[in-house]
Amino acid sequence: DDLIGRIHGNLLIGLSYGWWVSKHNRHHSHPNQAGRDPDIAGAAIAFTPDQVRARHGIGKWLAGYQAWLFFPMLLLEGIHLHVAGVRALLNPRRGTVRLADGALLIAHIAAYLSAVFVVLSPLQAAAFILIQQGLFGIYLGIAFAPNHKGMPVLGEHDKVDFLRRQVTTSRNIRGGWLTDLALGGLNYQIEHHLFPSMPRPSLR
Repeated sequence: DDLIGRIHGNLLIGLSYGWWVSKHNRHHSHPNQAGRDPDIAGAAIAFTPDQVRARHGIGKWLAGYQAWLFFPMLLLEGIHLHVAGVRALLNPRRGTVRLADGALLIAHIAAYLSAVFVVLSPLQAAAFILIQQGLFGIYLGIAFAPNHKGMPVLGEHDKVDFLRRQVTTSRNIRGGWLTDLALGGLNYQIEHHLFPSMPRPSLR
């Protein structure tokens, strides 16, 4: 599983598999819990009044208009995930996995940029990369955001049992086979959180 994850994540998509698994496991342990869920701890979107009050300057302005700016900001999410994965690999605490992850990421970047700049002119290549990464970010946002955004946010020290913690902070997205295909089974978010190791086709 780790090998397949690294090939798909690092080599084919350009996202650090090791960083993603660590982040995703922390999210699953404490979904929508302030101070414990990394998915609601970012600098772009504010999820609690305390997060809004802690911001200054452009961050405070973003928090005031985040409902309107959400989809434009998603255009940058793909690039943000690439950068976050690379930053995690540069962290010396990561250990021996860093070398394998880093080599696969470098191979991805080299192959991706070579393919784009060999086939297209420099201006077309730059435009392609911006459009492709922007659409990648929007697609990821459409798959991830509806599952927890707008659901209750727990306080950092709230004591909630496993079942309630997983179910009350998650929502399922209804739809047909196209929704299942496009969201990769993440539309069954409650089941995904209750049974995180269950194969995707079984979630339905």
